[in-house]
Amino acid sequence: MSDSLDSWLHEKESAWLYRRVAEAEPDPRKQRLFNQLAAAAEEQAMRWEASLGRQGSHPIRGRAFRPSTRARIVARLVGWLGPRAMRSVLAAMKLRGLSMYSSPAVAGHDMPVTLADVGERHRGGLGGNLRATVFGVNDGLISNASLVMGIAGAGAAPKLVLITGLAGLLAGALSMSAGEYVSVRSQREMYEYQIALERAEIAEYPEEEAEELALIYEARGMALPQAREVSQTLLARPENALDVLAREELGLSPDMMGSPWGAAGASFLAFAFGATIPLLPFLAGLSRPRDVFAAAILSVLTLFAVGLAISLFTGRQAVRGAIRMVLIGGGAGAVSFLVGQLLGIVIH
Repeated sequence: MSDSLDSWLHEKESAWLYRRVAEAEPDPRKQRLFNQLAAAAEEQAMRWEASLGRQGSHPIRGRAFRPSTRARIVARLVGWLGPRAMRSVLAAMKLRGLSMYSSPAVAGHDMPVTLADVGERHRGGLGGNLRATVFGVNDGLISNASLVMGIAGAGAAPKLVLITGLAGLLAGALSMSAGEYVSVRSQREMYEYQIALERAEIAEYPEEEAEELALIYEARGMALPQAREVSQTLLARPENALDVLAREELGLSPDMMGSPWGAAGASFLAFAFGATIPLLPFLAGLSRPRDVFAAAILSVLTLFAVGLAISLFTGRQAVRGAIRMVLIGGGAGAVSFLVGQLLGIVIH
């Protein structure tokens, strides 16, 4: 009975949230979809209510539904920021139809007719990992170069600068990898929970799931009869149904849930690599002021290369992006060096 009551509460809350999302959605087509999903959730809640009655108990009879505090906060934020900005939070609340915001319907945009079509737009894991690696190198380089320049500017001996830089490298890399592990682990657990719920609903209510998928395709520009035909075709193969619904209803990709340990390791190595660059002259044992000058030159050249690499993801002019990166990172290092000099004068 407890499971049935929880399911009733979930469907009622989903219906309530769908209506709040519809009120905040300016696009009439998307607004209609969320209102239809609200009606579907209400219908599902009625089934659970009937199930409770058949069990010989009716704990919700005469009971007014009240959304949870979390749902009310999310609804308020949706009203302020809009559904698109809140789609990741709404996905965590297990609302459907959110893939519209990552795969908008545009003129001439082909709707999926096979499982391969559905998955094609969601791929790109290599690009995402490469992008994270490039930015990890950039973070390590700028943060440790600024630290090294600040300590060197204060007049510290090369060995002390090296020790400080190595400590900064280790602390920053560990912090980045720990944060990445927690982030990916939490995201993976959320995905696994939502996909498990979706799996159970496919097994129990396949027709309703197909209709919800058809409504999503209709909101994205497909005629409803054709949308129903496509959704029925896609869900006709049970082994593929979960993949389709996770992608299209929840905006999730079951085969792209990253490894927390892999993400942590990649983050550690990327940050450590970037943080090592300004330490190389000190590791080589160059004398002052050559070590400081060499560290600055190496950092600037690496920043230029990182700026070129980042342009692959931003789509902007490569040289302009590289120069901007040099100005930002070089400016941070220069300020750190000057502040270090001032502190060195005051302390000494």
